[in-house]
Amino acid sequence: MNRTLFAIVAAAIAATATTAWLTVTAFHRRRQNGSKRLALTLPVHSAWWREHAQREGELLYVAVGDSAAQGIGASTPHRGYVGTVAAHLRKTTGKSVRVVNLSVSGSRLRETLESQVPKLAGLTPDVITVSIGANDIATFDGVRFDRELRKLANALPPHAIVADLPSFFFGEAERRVRLANGIVHQVVGERGFALAPLYRATRRQGAARVALNQAAADFFHPNDRGYRVWASAFLPLIDRVFESLPTRV
Repeated sequence: MNRTLFAIVAAAIAATATTAWLTVTAFHRRRQNGSKRLALTLPVHSAWWREHAQREGELLYVAVGDSAAQGIGASTPHRGYVGTVAAHLRKTTGKSVRVVNLSVSGSRLRETLESQVPKLAGLTPDVITVSIGANDIATFDGVRFDRELRKLANALPPHAIVADLPSFFFGEAERRVRLANGIVHQVVGERGFALAPLYRATRRQGAARVALNQAAADFFHPNDRGYRVWASAFLPLIDRVFESLPTRV
């Protein structure tokens, strides 16, 4: 290779590396800024759900979960999957719906047992959805996850709809999600709960589509479109609840 050609190739490689570095840097900066913006919405969403829990309704819908159940990343709280499920209930039953959203942003299974389960004890929901465990993945311990999930299952009514964890798509986190979902499927099957296939619903979207069209500013929480995908895992099972429990409607 002559010196001129070598210089051209070296310059091209350097330019490509620089572009890649700038792209990665921009992505991380955008993600950090997005995370900061979404953090500001945490008290807003929490206050919104507390206010709406005071409203009367012919049906009671209770949600157990974390920031996804709060609708963090959606343009407004009711555009998260919990709000979408509630709207579906109103439309399909023709009845008013009271939503008690017990979820707390950042909750793992242990915090759910501490703060949400005691409140659940005093409620008799017509519909209850449970989506929890994604925040356990960073420090995943299969034995602890199994133990805590079983404690939660003991507190749920028999008609609870329990979701498995969404796909993380890549790497160690995805491997842990699959291990966690094996536990979820086993416990749900043993207890006879309805399983909302959240993993399948999110996985089949593909990582690129989720990143480009269905992720919020922090590239972790769903946006409005992403939450519609989440809701699609629950809605068929919501309808079955009322088919099997006609006296509750």
